[in-house]
Amino acid sequence: MIIHRSPFRLYADPTRVLLRFLNFGHKDRIDPVAACIDSLSETEAERQLQGILQDFSQRHTRMEEVFELHYYRVADMVAQDLSPIKKLLLGAYFTHEYSVQAAALFNPSLVQHPDQSGLPEGDTRIIMSLRATGEGHISSLAFMEGLIRADGSLDWDTQKHPLQSGTIIRKPALEDTDYDVSFDKGTPLSGRMLFPHTSVESNGMEDVRFVRFEGDTDKKYLGTYTAYNGRAIRPQWIETDDFIHFSVKTMTGQAASDKGMALFPAKIKGKYAMIGRQGGRELSIMYADNRYHWDNYQALQVPSRHWEMLQMGNCGSPVRTPEGWLLLTHAVGAMRKYVLSMSLLDLDDPSKVIASLDEPFMHPNEEEREGYVPNVLYTCGMMVHQDNLVIPYAMSDRAISVAQVDINEVLSTLLKK
Repeated sequence: MIIHRSPFRLYADPTRVLLRFLNFGHKDRIDPVAACIDSLSETEAERQLQGILQDFSQRHTRMEEVFELHYYRVADMVAQDLSPIKKLLLGAYFTHEYSVQAAALFNPSLVQHPDQSGLPEGDTRIIMSLRATGEGHISSLAFMEGLIRADGSLDWDTQKHPLQSGTIIRKPALEDTDYDVSFDKGTPLSGRMLFPHTSVESNGMEDVRFVRFEGDTDKKYLGTYTAYNGRAIRPQWIETDDFIHFSVKTMTGQAASDKGMALFPAKIKGKYAMIGRQGGRELSIMYADNRYHWDNYQALQVPSRHWEMLQMGNCGSPVRTPEGWLLLTHAVGAMRKYVLSMSLLDLDDPSKVIASLDEPFMHPNEEEREGYVPNVLYTCGMMVHQDNLVIPYAMSDRAISVAQVDINEVLSTLLKK
């Protein structure tokens, strides 16, 4: 197979900053600041506030709204009756910038954009989701918009729009895991950031695998991700129609465990189908009537070759082809080297593996093997454009690139035609 690696590189950018609440958590850290601000004249408080806005307003939007929100998070520990200007100033003291990509940017997935209007024939607008990791190794989810041209070339929106984490609506649910996030329609896609909001994901939202789902669901795009609280992991859902309004929902059941669950893009014989990795080493497959509850699973592929002996896992949702479901996988061998491979599953009964590649089709090359986590190629989801598989991938958690391969070549190699 001929793999076409793009010269495109997207590196972690520490200038991508988000306004976050600075939580000192106790009154004796808040009292001195509030007393100092209370002692200021209104003119001096206004002067200080304007200086802060002038210094930071090019990097953020709606700063005063954020300052007001953060003031009210400490207001019950403030004895003084502050003026509106002084409330904003106090809110500024309990706000900080969080660099969402300071440590790493990796593990992308690709889906078609919900808006395909106004494009020349053969062009496709796409959305790439990304895992960004910052201070404290907290992971959040970022987005990027692009185009695949009719000739297969790629164009990306690389503008650095100010980041927002949206408006959060909490829902009473098991362990307070369910909530909605909404962004203004005018917020560019690359300015939208899904940041952890609940206790189960407090240390990270990891490795989202989005798929455009075909069938009877109220959401077009369904994504699984790993919620991490610093001690335990659990799979969760992110659902959206438009990448403006998102719903985060709980996944339950005995089979809802470990990392790397990926949903099939359509039901199989009336049931939802999912690829998983219970136990952490081998591929599994499971079916459910309710996509929020998964109880039973069965083994799909077990590591048997030297380059996959430590671990196998999926790299996103399977792709339907005339020959079967094409599943992109990762495998780990000696020296924790991550490679990419492919398997072909039966269309009507994807628990049957028709074929898998005898050798990986992508290894980390000399450039790709260097990074935050060396010797790792990884992706969370490919898509089909015309006759090509378009595969975004992370290069050792240091940068993002894209590869393309002819889908017919992949199928011919798998089926040894």
